Amino acid sequence: MNQQEHASVGSQRIVGESPAFRAAMTTLDRIKCSEAPVLIEGETGCGKEVAARAIHYGGPRSAAPFVPLNCGALPDLLFESELFGHERGAFTDARERRRGLVAEADGGTLFLDEVDALSPKAQVALLRFLQDQRFRPLGSTREQHCDLRLIAACNRPLAALAAAGTFRQDLLYRLDVLHLGLPPLRERSGDAALLARHFAERFARKYGGATKTFDASTLDWMAHYAWPGNIRELENWVHREVLMGDGPVIRAAGAARADPDPGRAPLAPTSYRDARARALEEFEREFLLRALEATRGNVSNAALLVGKERRAFGKLLKKHAIDRAAIGR
Repeated sequence: MNQQEHASVGSQRIVGESPAFRAAMTTLDRIKCSEAPVLIEGETGCGKEVAARAIHYGGPRSAAPFVPLNCGALPDLLFESELFGHERGAFTDARERRRGLVAEADGGTLFLDEVDALSPKAQVALLRFLQDQRFRPLGSTREQHCDLRLIAACNRPLAALAAAGTFRQDLLYRLDVLHLGLPPLRERSGDAALLARHFAERFARKYGGATKTFDASTLDWMAHYAWPGNIRELENWVHREVLMGDGPVIRAAGAARADPDPGRAPLAPTSYRDARARALEEFEREFLLRALEATRGNVSNAALLVGKERRAFGKLLKKHAIDRAAIGR
């Protein structure tokens, strides 16, 4: 296996060759040989579930189930039922007995994504289970035991949340035995182009067409763009370009704007201050456009994606005269 394709997880591959990527994969290789709990931290879209699957399928429990659960998608009242199951009549609408995900993952791996979204009550329930991996389904008087490996993931520093009092310190200690930090795409020099080519090949196979390539200006743009949505944003962008782009070569709109006119004389030398201001203005505009494209022109979602308040994001759009309605069409 070459450096670009570090591991395969079903049809998904962990792709990269940057120093930051290799360091993370070195840690992953050491982690997967163990059976201790793992905490994976990284920004949204960095590939935390893909890394969790690589740990499971590369480890001693690979023949057993990998069971994922997104904690942020569950109401508080359903967490214990989803995790531990319930007996018939345990609560309203519990018309039949149901096994929980803990029982489904017995012998394998339970992956809890967005574990930082757990309520205080849910944190207590999870902590109680992790102490000896014993649990009681809702409505049952019989305690059960299972043997599983737990992998948790979050896109916010869990230690900081524990220090702020919004996450239990004792639960953090249970989860963070082994730690894997995934770098954002903007810190993975050269990997955006590798991933873009990988996605272009994958979508070509999926739709039965020829693999599209990227022109030089687009590759340069990809290397300098901040990718606030990380790998997920890049994948969605390539997917859209493969389906909607004209011709065999993908050319980003931002890259086209950045291209110099070959018939125009070079710019006259300018002061460092003016050049820096112009470069920052171009970067800011491009950043806003990419965020809007990633959210199909939804200003609220774009602001959330880049970590700004909606009002401040709207002011930036006005500053650069960006029509978000045109982006969404």
